[in-house]
Amino acid sequence: MELVAARRAAGFSQESLAEALGVDRTTVMTWEAGTHAPTLHVRPRLAWVLKRSTEQLEELLGERSRAVAFERPDLDPALAWLDRHAGWASGTARQRVGEGLARPVPAAAVGRRHLADALANYYGGANQYAAQFGSADVLTSVFTRADWLDLGCALSPTGDALMTSAGASANTEFDEYAAGVATRKLIEAVTKGTRLTDAPVYRLVDISPSTVAIRGRFEVASFLDYALTVDLLEQELLDVLTGRTTNLPLRDARMPTLESVVDLPNRLCGGGVLALFAVARPADPYRGAADYVLLVQERSKQVVNAAGRLAVIPKGFHGPLNDVRADCRIGATLRRELEEELFGRADVDITGGPVRAAEPMHRTRLSEPMRWLLAEPGRLRMECTAFGLNLVSGNYEFACLIVIEDEEFWERFGGHIEANWESAGLRQYSSRDGDSLEELIADNSWSNEGLFAMLQGVRRLAEIGGNRVRLPPVEWRVG
Repeated sequence: MELVAARRAAGFSQESLAEALGVDRTTVMTWEAGTHAPTLHVRPRLAWVLKRSTEQLEELLGERSRAVAFERPDLDPALAWLDRHAGWASGTARQRVGEGLARPVPAAAVGRRHLADALANYYGGANQYAAQFGSADVLTSVFTRADWLDLGCALSPTGDALMTSAGASANTEFDEYAAGVATRKLIEAVTKGTRLTDAPVYRLVDISPSTVAIRGRFEVASFLDYALTVDLLEQELLDVLTGRTTNLPLRDARMPTLESVVDLPNRLCGGGVLALFAVARPADPYRGAADYVLLVQERSKQVVNAAGRLAVIPKGFHGPLNDVRADCRIGATLRRELEEELFGRADVDITGGPVRAAEPMHRTRLSEPMRWLLAEPGRLRMECTAFGLNLVSGNYEFACLIVIEDEEFWERFGGHIEANWESAGLRQYSSRDGDSLEELIADNSWSNEGLFAMLQGVRRLAEIGGNRVRLPPVEWRVG
């Protein structure tokens, strides 16, 4: 009411104040109702027309004075989603995110092993993927089984046997605590520039991987339903590990046991496909004998998952471009991610909005490297090496290996390969440099799923790569 009194004392109606400030009357009404705060660029003029100092205006606004204006139109759907599911009045999420931006909390920094150990403690440590690579001994947060590993399943029309079906909407039950965690996720999205596009994603409801075929069934879900519900489990865990909170009510309610982790039909299980990319190179007088170049990325701060961590490349959410049935195959996602993340095709990036091309992966639209790879059978070898469920948020992970055995590819297209916005940097390693790879595997900045795919990819490459591979063995264990 203080703002109303100040307006009247200055001789303004809501309409005349709006006209003096160049805004509409509804905006003034929201200020006076307390649902929004004046943006930073409006406040100096508002103070002047109300004949108040800036300090006096801040006192009038009270809590609202801490709100910060932010321009992220791409987050409007996420803000509306949060208002709707939290039962808030329209605009409340934007207000709360703005207030949070005025009181920034440093982003939590927790190493990969710390996450894995915490989840082993929570779930009892059963079936988490661990491995020995030279002197590096690592534990991951990926739940898996012996018969889900060492698959070496060719992603052929018969081996890549995933399918889609219609299903009910995912449960997005929400309470005030969940709304608070979701609000902080959106605050971080603003500060880091994270992209949160409400694109369709695949939700896994059944899986049966084998060396012969990867069989399973998906339903289509909303990315925001995933990002602002089950993906909050990671944020909540980070809060506990950094001492901000002491309990895990979201995890306790949504994924409290290993039985609930594998109960795919009754939870929203989103996920992705990621692959170790290995390309044959000829012998070189400086580098040495013929080998495979292995690519590893440092993930950008703008991505939703594994931000700022090491991962194999390509790595992407599993979701359709515009053909829900055909795009659910693992190979379809891998080819799209190769085009997007390494071969420079921005038009297949689903975070950029709806895809306009009727057939975005038509051969006439392919990049030059991809067109060369698909011109002859056998130039592009893709296999699923393992499957797991990441206990961090319950995501499914299809770990894969992409091998290009023709040395001509690197000679012709090595200079074309460049990571997109999802990567902060790209590294290359030799399949004959065991010392460097041992140091890499021991790096605590890996994402858990990235390390899982890297180790399973290296293990499979050692089986099929012949003399190009000279590395310590990968000895995995689950238990």
